[in-house]
Amino acid sequence: MSLTVDILGRSPVILRLKELALQVAVTDVTVLITGETGSGKEVLARFVHEHSRRAAKSFIPVNCGAIPSGILESELFGHEKGAFTGAYQSRKGYFESADRGSIFLDEIGEMPLETQVKFLRVIETGVFQKVGASETISADTRIIAATHRNLHQAVADGNFREDLYYRLRSVELQIPPLRERGSDILLLAEHFVHEFEHKHGIAFEGFSPDATELLLRYPWPGNIRELRNLIESLLILERGKQITSDILERHMVQRSRHKSLVYDPARTEKNELNVIYGSIIQLRQEIGEIRQMLQQLLPMRPIAPQLLLPGPSEQLPPTQSVPAPATAVAAEGPTVPLEELEKRSIADALRKFEGNKRKTAQALGINERTLYRKIKEYGL
Repeated sequence: MSLTVDILGRSPVILRLKELALQVAVTDVTVLITGETGSGKEVLARFVHEHSRRAAKSFIPVNCGAIPSGILESELFGHEKGAFTGAYQSRKGYFESADRGSIFLDEIGEMPLETQVKFLRVIETGVFQKVGASETISADTRIIAATHRNLHQAVADGNFREDLYYRLRSVELQIPPLRERGSDILLLAEHFVHEFEHKHGIAFEGFSPDATELLLRYPWPGNIRELRNLIESLLILERGKQITSDILERHMVQRSRHKSLVYDPARTEKNELNVIYGSIIQLRQEIGEIRQMLQQLLPMRPIAPQLLLPGPSEQLPPTQSVPAPATAVAAEGPTVPLEELEKRSIADALRKFEGNKRKTAQALGINERTLYRKIKEYGL
């Protein structure tokens, strides 16, 4: 079978990636491909498939994020006639159709938790059940998954099963973003020029030196997909012209008005500082919410104001300083740490509203995100 997919590039990171992909391809191990959106994860998956012993069989791509969660299980595993409304006949799922071939599950991080359970069983045993069926089906399918999300963080947030995460990471292939691939940018641009010259029958006059420099300096937030789309637009809309930096920048600005055209480390550092500053402001606001919550729920045990951090719009008197650690002092009785009072208040409210997070957050005067974080922090 002739190969139809190659990974273009001569940069060290791409040559190493191709070497690893070839080593993995000859096995049947599950592969997890990670990388930014538009970086070429499906191309790499096809490359692995075409260099495997399964190359003559089917390669079936499935975008888990594009299929509604309610029907994803049916799409993956199939269904029996009458299994649900609209199931007028039995249907094969993608796993059964990819028997002895490969299935590529793109955006695996978007898979619902209930489907993850069944998917994990397929990885471990190679068997599954159609929706509405009682008998099991066996399929010899190579699994290649991909995501642009941080699955480790998704596990910590409770949005992705930990056992599935480690099962998928038998081998992880990480695709570098286009901005880290140096002269590969020009190689890929030339490849797309030839592709679209042939497709549209348009002769391309090339890039001027200043436009070439801009191609190399641009950060490519959309990666290879953005470069490909840009080249096609340039050929069609600037027919018969040499592309100068002015023309190139105009098209870049039109396609991405809110992004910088040139990677600027100083600007990046400033943006990071703004994020940190925003987090500090948010923390101060949450402290204010907690103080308000305690004042509402503990009216008979007022919090000593001098021992609380100031709210977003307050300032300490010139002679007053913030003690560390902060504690709340009851009007009567021994000193109780603020954290303990907060924990008790949240626990009491959760009991009062029988675990309803929305009602609990409303009663406490805080947002649900803060409540969930506090529940996790205090092990409630």
